[in-house]
Amino acid sequence: MDLLEIAKNNNKKKAPFYFKFLSMLSVVRGYNILAIVVAQYLAAIFIFSPQKSLRFVLTDIHLYFIVLATACTVAGGYIINNFYDKEKDIINKPQKVALDNFVSQKTKLQIYFLLNFIGFIFGLLVSWRAGLFFAIYIFLIWFYSHKLKKQPLTGLFSAAVLALLPFFAVFVYYKNFSEVIFVHAMFLFFILLIKELIKDLENIKGDLANNYITIPIKYDERFTKMIITIFMIFTLSPIYFILKYPEIGNMKYYFYFAVVVLSIFGILLYKANSKKNYIILHNIIKFLIIIGILSLMFIDTSIILDRIVG
Repeated sequence: MDLLEIAKNNNKKKAPFYFKFLSMLSVVRGYNILAIVVAQYLAAIFIFSPQKSLRFVLTDIHLYFIVLATACTVAGGYIINNFYDKEKDIINKPQKVALDNFVSQKTKLQIYFLLNFIGFIFGLLVSWRAGLFFAIYIFLIWFYSHKLKKQPLTGLFSAAVLALLPFFAVFVYYKNFSEVIFVHAMFLFFILLIKELIKDLENIKGDLANNYITIPIKYDERFTKMIITIFMIFTLSPIYFILKYPEIGNMKYYFYFAVVVLSIFGILLYKANSKKNYIILHNIIKFLIIIGILSLMFIDTSIILDRIVG
C-alpha cells in the first residue's frame, strides 16, 4: 500500500503515532535541519573561530542557543511554506503531500507558532540583538512564503538570502569579518540561486496551476537555462579568489571538485527536458552543497587531533 492509499484510509481511522512523527519530519524537512546544524557547527569550528579548541566551541552555550534558535525558526519556516504551497504540492509532490497530511493543518500551525516562540527565546538568551535578528528572520520567512515567492526575481533572490542568513547569525556572533568568509558566502549564494531555479523548472506544472509567476513560467525553460548558466559562470569568480587563500587548506580540493561537477551539471542541464531530468539536476546541486558542508573539516586537517584534545 502506497502513501496515497494510506492517506485515504487515514480519513477512516486514526493514524499511528509513527506516521504522524514521520509526517512532521517531512513537513519540517528534518534532513535539511540536520544539515544546517552540522554546517553551523563546522563553520564555527573551522572558519569563524579557528584559533579556539574544539572543546571550547562545542561547549559554548551561546553558540548552542543560536543553533537551536536557527533549527526552530527554519523548521517553522518549512511549516508555513508547506501551508502556503499545499495546493501546488498536490500536483508537484503528491506522495509528499500524502505523508504530510497525517498531521492536520491546525496542528501544523500550532507547532509553527510554538517553534517560532522557542526560537525567539533562544535568541534572547544570547542577547537582545540575537532575539531581534531571529524575530526579523521569522517575519522574513513568513513574508517570503506569503508574498515574495510568487514573484520571479524577488522570490528567487529572497530564497537564496534566507538560506544564507543562519550562517550570518554565527558570523556576527564570532565577529569574524575576514575576506575569505565573504568570498565563500558569494560562492554559496550563486549555488543556492542555481538550486532555486532548478526547483522552479522541476515544479512548473504546479506553479502554473496555482498562479506562481516564476522565471520559467514568465519567460521559458530555455531562458531559465541561460540564467542558470550565467550563475554557474559567476561561481568561477569566488572559486578563483578563494583558492588564493591558504586558510582554506585542503578544502581547495572541494572547489576543484565543484568545477568538475558544475561542468557535468551544465551538460546535463541543456539535455534536460522533463521533470525527471530536473529532479536529477536538483539532487546534484544538493549533493554538491552537502559535500561542501562536510569539506569544511578539511580546512584544518593538520591539527584536528590537537583541537579535539585541546
